[in-house]
Amino acid sequence: MPYPRGHRQQIKKEIVNSARRLFNRNGFENVSIDQIMSGAGLTRGSFYSYFESKSDLYAEVLSCFFTDPDWKSCWEGVNIDMAAADAAPQIVNAYLSQQHFEDVENSCPMIALPSDVARNGKKAKRAFQTVFKAMVELLELGLDDGVESRHVIAQAIAAMCVGGMVVARSIDDRALSDELRDSAMDMALRLGHWDKSKKSKRRTA
Repeated sequence: MPYPRGHRQQIKKEIVNSARRLFNRNGFENVSIDQIMSGAGLTRGSFYSYFESKSDLYAEVLSCFFTDPDWKSCWEGVNIDMAAADAAPQIVNAYLSQQHFEDVENSCPMIALPSDVARNGKKAKRAFQTVFKAMVELLELGLDDGVESRHVIAQAIAAMCVGGMVVARSIDDRALSDELRDSAMDMALRLGHWDKSKKSKRRTA
C-alpha cells in the first residue's frame, strides 16, 4: 500500500524538528543520529533516505520563524502576527521574551548554535546567514521610510536581539540575565522608534 501524498515531506519535517530540539539543548557534537531518529519516532536506517549526513541535516535545522512558514512563531503567551503593521516590534518583544529565554529546545537556532555554526563549514554558515538576513529584512520593513540608514539600524537591532539572548543564556545570575534582556529590548525598541509601551510584560510564576 503506497504512502499517502506528503508522507515523505512530513517524515523529513519530523526529523528536522527532533534534531532542532536536540541540537538546541545539547549542541551538535553531543547528539547522535540514533537520538535524532528516536526523537522522531523512527529508526536509524531511514535517516540516509532523507539526509546525506548529520552535517547536511544541521544546515536544515538552522531556520527560524523568519524563514520557515511552518514554524510555530510563538512561545507560550507570546504570539507574532507577521502580517501586522507592527510586526517588527512584535519580533523584538518575542525574541527577547522570558518565554523564548526559557524554551531552549524550541529556540531560534541563531541563539543556541552560533559556535556550532562556526565549526560546521560554509553550508551551515550560509544557512545561518539566510536566517539572519531574513530577520533584518523583516525588521527593516517595520522602520519608517524617513528613518536614515534603515538597513544599518535593522542589522543593529537584529544583532542586539540575537546577541542579547546569547549573553543572557550564558549568565548564571537570573536577575542579571533578566535585566540584560530588558535592557536589550528597551534599546532595540528605541532604535526602531517603536512604542515601548507595547513591550512584553515579564511573566511571573
